[in-house]
Amino acid sequence: MQYGICPLSTVPVKITPEESTEMISQLLFGEHFKILESRKYWSRIRVAFDKTEGWILNRQMAFITDEEYIQIDKSVHRYTSDLISYVENGNQLLIPIVLGSSINNSKTLAIKFEGNAVQSKQLKADLIKTALLYLNSPELHGGKTPFGIDASGFTQMVYRINGYCLLRTAEAQATQGDALSFVEESEAGDLAFFDNSNGVIDHVGIIMDNNYVIHVNGMVRIDRLDHTGIFNNDLRNYTHKLRVIKKII
Repeated sequence: MQYGICPLSTVPVKITPEESTEMISQLLFGEHFKILESRKYWSRIRVAFDKTEGWILNRQMAFITDEEYIQIDKSVHRYTSDLISYVENGNQLLIPIVLGSSINNSKTLAIKFEGNAVQSKQLKADLIKTALLYLNSPELHGGKTPFGIDASGFTQMVYRINGYCLLRTAEAQATQGDALSFVEESEAGDLAFFDNSNGVIDHVGIIMDNNYVIHVNGMVRIDRLDHTGIFNNDLRNYTHKLRVIKKII
């Protein structure tokens, strides 16, 4: 088994080994992974954090040893808490990194970092503070950054920065935590899940106080939430049908 780490600010994870294919997720700086299959230009990987599998370009990764992979796995994870930070690599070159990037003790990356970062579990109230950092970020399928993010990427990153692990898709995240019966039972920071006409959960948002939800619909935005679903004041109608509310913390 081979192992790797992301040495760039972001790297697209593709559904198949082709430039033109769908991006299903992204690696952020410092994320480590197992290499499941190697080809001339592409490798199929499994991300350590959430077990996402997909293809990345070989020229956009750095190899690490199995010992380093295990050491990173066992270490206390630190995530950047500024919209943009910089790390200095071994060649004394600055690399810009985005909110939620991983700052670990990788010998391979050998970086210097002097920005703001958080580690260990934060208070539930901090989830909304983090979520607001992404406000107005554009929607991007597979994205995980303030410069392009999807619904489940948004909830995953907000929870990750605060020390909690969510899976990558809305459908998978809906299997986590404890279900609540009513919107009125929820607290700020709980997750609301929504399904499509086929009954498949395909959207998720973070519940706020006073019956609001912050989620991704065109961009990261705040809308009203009730027992029916999300009511968009701009459109004056419901855009998403509520399926279940989950308490993760």
